[in-house]
Amino acid sequence: MAAAADCVPVGAWVAPAAAAQPIAGPTLLARAAARPVVLLGEVHDSAEHHRWQLQTIAALHALHPQMVLAFEMFPRRVQPALDRWVAGELGEADFLAAAEWRAVWAGEPQLYLPIFHFARMNQVPMVAINVDRALTRAVSEGGFDAVPVARREGVTRPAPAAGSYLDALRDAYAQHEREGSGTGRPDRNDPVFGRFVESQLVWDRAMAQGIAAARARWPQALVVGVMGQGHLAHGYGVPHQLRDLGVNDAMTLLPWDRGTDCAQLEAGFADAVFGVAAPAAKAAPRPRLGVSLELTADGVTIRQVEKGSVAEAAGVRDGDIVREIAGASVRQPADVADAVQRQAPGTWLPLRVTRQAETVELVAKFPPLAQ
Repeated sequence: MAAAADCVPVGAWVAPAAAAQPIAGPTLLARAAARPVVLLGEVHDSAEHHRWQLQTIAALHALHPQMVLAFEMFPRRVQPALDRWVAGELGEADFLAAAEWRAVWAGEPQLYLPIFHFARMNQVPMVAINVDRALTRAVSEGGFDAVPVARREGVTRPAPAAGSYLDALRDAYAQHEREGSGTGRPDRNDPVFGRFVESQLVWDRAMAQGIAAARARWPQALVVGVMGQGHLAHGYGVPHQLRDLGVNDAMTLLPWDRGTDCAQLEAGFADAVFGVAAPAAKAAPRPRLGVSLELTADGVTIRQVEKGSVAEAAGVRDGDIVREIAGASVRQPADVADAVQRQAPGTWLPLRVTRQAETVELVAKFPPLAQ
């Protein structure tokens, strides 16, 4: 693997291509500030990515003070909380509570608060562009057409995914399901995978529509979208949906972690990347319940419990049907995987299962990090 410093030096902007081209920062930022939309990606739990986002937002604001910040982190229904925050009517704790941060995002708010404070300090409107998870879950269960129009939150039919995006989603689906049902890379014609794709496209479409609506409301402003880089890389997700909505000149900027394989820096990956170097730290192990699941006619069923796993210690048995996890109803294996991935080391996760027609309450206890 080539060293990342060979293609993206820390602190430098580079245009992805067969022969990566360095770009002077002032030149790149001037180009970006002249666009109607700039999309900034992130890995949600990377502090260095959020520092880069704030730096880039501040630089763009200096060039184009009329700005709007559009966030994946907030569903549309909490927009009043964002308005009150920018207006200075709420403190941090009240804002996070009013925006239902812990319920709708669950990421560490300290990573994002510097950006939120920048918006309030400079009176930059903040816009919520996401939708409730209930919508994407409903699409993943029955498909877009099965969701009544009144429940779609105004989201219109997404543009179909390109073949290369489908391949990327197949990889994402396989990784997701390994934490749940244990299945591998799905066939493109698998109807369950098809509904998963539809749910991802609805997610992309909702954010693209939110950005397009902000652009229409503030036609002289630079709209800056802040979201996970999986929605942006290679122009597959939100950029693709924006083009379908008539926004053809959005610019995508992504952080590039030191140590990333330079083979990924191919033409079309983004308009430009910026080299970042997070402080060296040992990555925390991903939490694992230790079960394989399958969706049966009875519900999400435990197919097998791993020996020595957290699930076995909690008393989970083969054949149990998971009804609730962390107080939320379970309808798909992904519901279990999502809840487990949100679990911090050393915490307890309540489970309610059905076992031979009886309801059993269990608690999965995740071990603390080793010192």
